Amino acid sequence: MYVLSGGAAASVVNGVKAQFEQATGSTIQGTFSAVGVMREKLVAGAPCDLVILTQPLIAQLVASGHVVAGSARSLGRVKTGVAVRTGEAHPVIRSRSDLAAALQAARGIYFPDPDKATAGIHFMNVLKALGLDQSLAAALRPFPNGATAMAEMARCNEPGLIGCTQVTEINYTPGVDLVDVLPAEFELATDYTLGICTAATAPEHAQVLADLLAGPASEAIRRQGGFEF
Repeated sequence: MYVLSGGAAASVVNGVKAQFEQATGSTIQGTFSAVGVMREKLVAGAPCDLVILTQPLIAQLVASGHVVAGSARSLGRVKTGVAVRTGEAHPVIRSRSDLAAALQAARGIYFPDPDKATAGIHFMNVLKALGLDQSLAAALRPFPNGATAMAEMARCNEPGLIGCTQVTEINYTPGVDLVDVLPAEFELATDYTLGICTAATAPEHAQVLADLLAGPASEAIRRQGGFEF
């Protein structure tokens, strides 16, 4: 069972993996990264039975014939937040000026791909709106996806680091703490949606996984990670 997924849903997939494998006898081969990268892999012909991306991208894949019409199901909405390493002081980020001050004080700013990751694209737009994209360029540390960005920030011993990505990728990464979601002015809530691929080799197993991911079996995992529904 091949799964291509945005990083925000990685822990949800892993959370139902044992139950799925017991029910079907099939194993999950999951790839998790920026949604743009996952979409490109699917369109390029990578094996995929079930895909989890943003709602608009799934809608596009239904229209292009890559995802079965009527199979789309939402896992919930995920907001974008700010993180620091565990043990570091939490900056105040309630307003535009708070956020700008916190970013300007950081020695390093960790975030996902600014071209293909939902949170990374949004974060770069926030920096531009704050007029900080040029002045903070030397402090920016982009990574392929939010999970990698948070893991690398957790591993770095340098003080004064800050990160921005989906709250799920913050909450599920040991060594980093969620400070808060972005100020209301810059809020981004992303609807992560699954779809069963038209090229699925075991569509009945894909349906079982879809039921686990979008149903009661994963509700606690999703809520704990920061999904809202």
